[in-house]
Amino acid sequence: MGIKRENSLNKKLIVILGPTASGKTELAIKLAKKFNGEIVNADSRQVYKGMDIGTAKPLSREFARIDHEYVRIIDGIPHYLLDVASPKRRFTLAQYRKSALKAIDKIQKKGKIPFLVGGTWFYIRAIVDGLVIPKVPPDWKLRKRLEKKYPEELYKILKKLDPKRAKTIEKENKRRLIRAIEICKKIGKVPPLKFNPLPYPVLMIGIKRTEKELMGKIRKRFFEWLKKRLIFEVIKLRKMGVSFKRIEEFGMHYREIARYLQGKISEKEMIENSIKEIQNYAKNQIRWFKKDKRIVWIKNQKEGEGVIKKFLKKFSKEKGRLSALKFS
Repeated sequence: MGIKRENSLNKKLIVILGPTASGKTELAIKLAKKFNGEIVNADSRQVYKGMDIGTAKPLSREFARIDHEYVRIIDGIPHYLLDVASPKRRFTLAQYRKSALKAIDKIQKKGKIPFLVGGTWFYIRAIVDGLVIPKVPPDWKLRKRLEKKYPEELYKILKKLDPKRAKTIEKENKRRLIRAIEICKKIGKVPPLKFNPLPYPVLMIGIKRTEKELMGKIRKRFFEWLKKRLIFEVIKLRKMGVSFKRIEEFGMHYREIARYLQGKISEKEMIENSIKEIQNYAKNQIRWFKKDKRIVWIKNQKEGEGVIKKFLKKFSKEKGRLSALKFS
């Protein structure tokens, strides 16, 4: 235990989170530049290749080879875990955690600060709190039946099976709903989540936006995505061999565009439904984030810099105190 604490003296992690369209990427790049950091993606859709416009993925043609892996360089800052998975297959939470911890370790070994940036709450919890996922093998027959249902239907099923788990799950996340139902069917209920938190200091910063401001940004951004040929991006996914069924699993606007391309809804319905889905997702993200009292909420870069300086100063004092105890 002592060795673990001693080895973690030089380590720290800064998390930049917030609802979709809150400006996480832009702010994180500025802060990473200021504080000698590198960025690790914590967005569950940006890990997939070919999903760029509809995930607001930071893009650049510049790459660097770091420890036998190609990492995208954006505005001079390395970004890990972008485009690491095929959209044809699910990239599991366990896979994400393993890859993200590896990237964080690489950054720390270079003497830099890892910035974990994104809005996927389960990704962030998997790293910061070491969320341990129950080991229940997949039931493919059950999954096949459940895949045909919408998130609202899946949520009702889970609520009947395990009301307690239903209170803590993302209602719009079809994949997580199916997995929770699967676990319930296998062992009677979803067991309490287990945690193995990081052994070093973590600062969690949240970007604060008013609901009116955020809803307006989401609407404006969606029309910008359409101008950038978001629909053609989904068509390209189909050309890559990704089924409509799989595209719909990504939820929100991807689901609505897939339905539109299949002739199930009109263009107008697709646009209205997509904007509404994204706005609801943002509201759910805010609800989840507000439950965690560790998050320090900021409005702009200046406030972010102040919070980080305070954190680093406190960490330096802690490091000095522990070093003094070690050699006394």
